[in-house]
Amino acid sequence: MTDVETQTTNRTATRAAFFDVDETLLNVKSMFHFLRYWMARHGDDGSGHDAVMAEVRAQAAGGVPRTEINRRYYRRFAGVEHRELADAGREWYEEYRASRTAVVVSAWAAASRHRNAGDTVVLVSGSFRGLLEPMADDLGADVILCSEPIVGPDGRLTGEIQRPMIGENKAAAVRATMARLGLGPDDCTCYGDHSSDLDMLMAVGNPVVVGADPVLIGQAQTLDWPVLPATPGPLRNTGALAAIELTGRAGPRATRAGL
Repeated sequence: MTDVETQTTNRTATRAAFFDVDETLLNVKSMFHFLRYWMARHGDDGSGHDAVMAEVRAQAAGGVPRTEINRRYYRRFAGVEHRELADAGREWYEEYRASRTAVVVSAWAAASRHRNAGDTVVLVSGSFRGLLEPMADDLGADVILCSEPIVGPDGRLTGEIQRPMIGENKAAAVRATMARLGLGPDDCTCYGDHSSDLDMLMAVGNPVVVGADPVLIGQAQTLDWPVLPATPGPLRNTGALAAIELTGRAGPRATRAGL
């Protein structure tokens, strides 16, 4: 899986399930959680990361688009060897996955059910492939649609990305993937937790909200979309039975907003 526009799966798909990652499947914003790990590896005592996050929050409060914040994030890695970043991403995930609150239990369990039913499972994220591939291996996901850092001829990152996988770009990637798989909206389910996922959710016939974002909850109440709780838990306890135990709900359509 090297090109988000040409990825294929090893089976004939009749249905697909698209998942945002940060705070939908994983219980953190993976890019910034990784950034703390990366900066610590390079001598930061935490104060540098705190300053970066304060800058990011100020940009968001000042109206800087999330797509631009995504681009600025990757510019911090200009000159880094691509392999070094990918290896660090895998090492971060191996450490992170041991957390007792690593995943959003209901959404991870839903993804497991989709995979077990033979659906194509697609991750859609502004994070980069090095973070997402080991998670995809854990989950058994088939396709990764993400922000792809551009690698120069010397094997180092230029600091730019092909496109930020945020907002409407997520929706466009979802629609392109559905077309490539020969699927229509009614064949597809999508899970997201943030208002920036709304375009992506609207692109499919079966949207599911994770958590309590007020914009998405408003849409769910108006359009009768299912809503899953964002209860965190350890990776080893995920699955359909664990989801029922922790949330009291048997599946993605067991509860709906406003009910």
